[in-house]
Amino acid sequence: MNPQTLTVFRRYRDNEIIALFPYEPHDRTGVHCVCYVHHGQHGAADPATVIRQTKPAQPHEYEMLERELERIGYHLNIRQRIPADACRVRRGKV
Repeated sequence: MNPQTLTVFRRYRDNEIIALFPYEPHDRTGVHCVCYVHHGQHGAADPATVIRQTKPAQPHEYEMLERELERIGYHLNIRQRIPADACRVRRGKV
């Protein structure tokens, strides 16, 4: 069984959808998490900044990105909010 990846979908003002993986560190400090957008694919994100600049995405808004992530092998555990322990978990993985 493949583990599920905790995922939070957010929408920018220009309607671009971003998938944040708040438990997955992107750097050696654990400050940034892994993210995914359709055009840029995987990258780093400061979760606090993304939350300030975006709104929660609705299922009909992120369904295409969700399907894309599932096609490349992700098993998503979709949440509306980043868990309070996300930074601690990220830092514990580095």
